[in-house]
Amino acid sequence: MRDFSSGHEWLSVNTATVRKQQGIERPLLDILDLCARHEIRAISPWRDQVASAGLKATAQAIRTHQLALSGYCRGGMFTATDDAGLVLARDDNRRALDEACELGAACLVLVVGALPGALQGKAAHKDIALARSQVFDGIAELLQYAQAQRMPLAIEPLHPMYAADRACINTLAHALDVCDALDPSRSGALGVAVDLYHVWWDPQLQRQIERAGRDRLLAFHACDWLTPTIDLLNDRGMMGDGVIDIRQVRGWVEAQGFAGFSEVEIFSHTWWAKTGDDILSTCIERHKTCV
Repeated sequence: MRDFSSGHEWLSVNTATVRKQQGIERPLLDILDLCARHEIRAISPWRDQVASAGLKATAQAIRTHQLALSGYCRGGMFTATDDAGLVLARDDNRRALDEACELGAACLVLVVGALPGALQGKAAHKDIALARSQVFDGIAELLQYAQAQRMPLAIEPLHPMYAADRACINTLAHALDVCDALDPSRSGALGVAVDLYHVWWDPQLQRQIERAGRDRLLAFHACDWLTPTIDLLNDRGMMGDGVIDIRQVRGWVEAQGFAGFSEVEIFSHTWWAKTGDDILSTCIERHKTCV
């Protein structure tokens, strides 16, 4: 297992971690400047932030700061109530993939979607099997386009609390079932993003990481689970502040040959109240001591 104690060259910052300060959105180009000042080598930006900054301007800033992208957030949301909605989702995912290519991302992360309308507060139906079928078909279609563009797709299973509104793939096993069905040759074009916030609890986690192997392990996201968690979306913990044995899971991932960045992704009203410098300084310290 790699020794992170003496530096932070393998730390990546998901830009959601510093996207707000005292409730105000921090512009993406400012975030890139902030990361560069802290000598952070890699980021993972969100599409809405890129859209606000402009794709070309973002790409130029990434090149100027010589930043790598551990991933791009996000594609997915494949489900819909009718054929027209499915076509819109397909087209939007192709745009997301084109953006990932333009920015030089290591992979396009997929948050696959769930019951249509649930995220807005009113699900159109209760047929989660249908949602999963649409997700499978959507990934299959996008995979063909992704292979042509040589951009890997990373399915991110989300914690079961998000099964209704954000993602109906909720275990690493389910994500790998989809990978095995659509990419049986293990070409490297389709794999998983292992986000500790979503999978740490799974009694099958070590076995499924071993099943994934190097070919399927495309991204590793680090944060912590607080007790109590008072907001299931925006109360993620800084590494070391919660109950996840982060280093143990990283050991399992690296035992399979994963040698990429550890991407810190923290949605937190508590941390967003602090300055960006404080957040990144703490990320660097905890990456050395807890990841």
